[in-house]
Amino acid sequence: MTKKIMNLSIIIPSFNTKALLNRCLLSIYESLKDAIVDFEIIVVDNASNDGSIELLKKKYPRVKKILNKENVGYGRANNQGIRKATGEYVLLLNSDIVVENNAIEKLLAFAKPNTFVGGKLLNEDGSAQASCGPMYTLPVVFAMLFLKGDALGISRYSPSEVRRVDWISGACILAQKQTFVDAGLFDEGIFLYMEEIDLFYRAKREVIFCPEAEFIHTGAASSGSRKTPVINIYTGLVYFYRKHRSIMEQNILLFLLRLKARIAIALGNRNTYEQALAAIG
Repeated sequence: MTKKIMNLSIIIPSFNTKALLNRCLLSIYESLKDAIVDFEIIVVDNASNDGSIELLKKKYPRVKKILNKENVGYGRANNQGIRKATGEYVLLLNSDIVVENNAIEKLLAFAKPNTFVGGKLLNEDGSAQASCGPMYTLPVVFAMLFLKGDALGISRYSPSEVRRVDWISGACILAQKQTFVDAGLFDEGIFLYMEEIDLFYRAKREVIFCPEAEFIHTGAASSGSRKTPVINIYTGLVYFYRKHRSIMEQNILLFLLRLKARIAIALGNRNTYEQALAAIG
């Protein structure tokens, strides 16, 4: 029996990640060299000035390119790629991803209508990154902020078995193009972090974590210093709650975020959390 040929569009937003982008593209071609997959790659460049565009033009002429004049962020860049995609299925990958052997095929094995699928993300040393989890309800946010919820596997985790979850990391998301479109695509009001949480919450579709599909993820390569994620997680949570939750829940969230920031500042982590406090008002 002949296997069905899958039509796939791979979308990669990039901002000043020339070396990582090159490694990502090489790994995609290597992973799919023997696969029965008809695929295209679309790189959405957010005004890089590190030679990324020259690399694409010289080494990867078949890669489709969307060249932005400014850094438009994760959500808008992916939306641009999704709209341009011609494949039935769309795979969103960060530029700091390395595709391990047959990982994309393993993801595609779980592909079905109205379903989002994500793979297992690994650090460079092979250890697992916690890259899926439950929805960010107030108890989950409390655990994340005050109980080391990430480290304890409460607010995010990396299961060893296939599992339905509430969200998967935006670094690696597979779904039918129509599933993204039906969900309304990413909210472009969120610049970086929480975009995928908002998408899955709105979509009300099945989300599957597939640990057999492994991807190395450098992490935070396009987002700058370590303080940037803290600021964006704070603003992303506030934005999400103002959009989807009650006034009472919004106020409790703000109280928790401010309390966490003040404790962190008192312990000497002043610069990062003062900026986070200022960002949420």
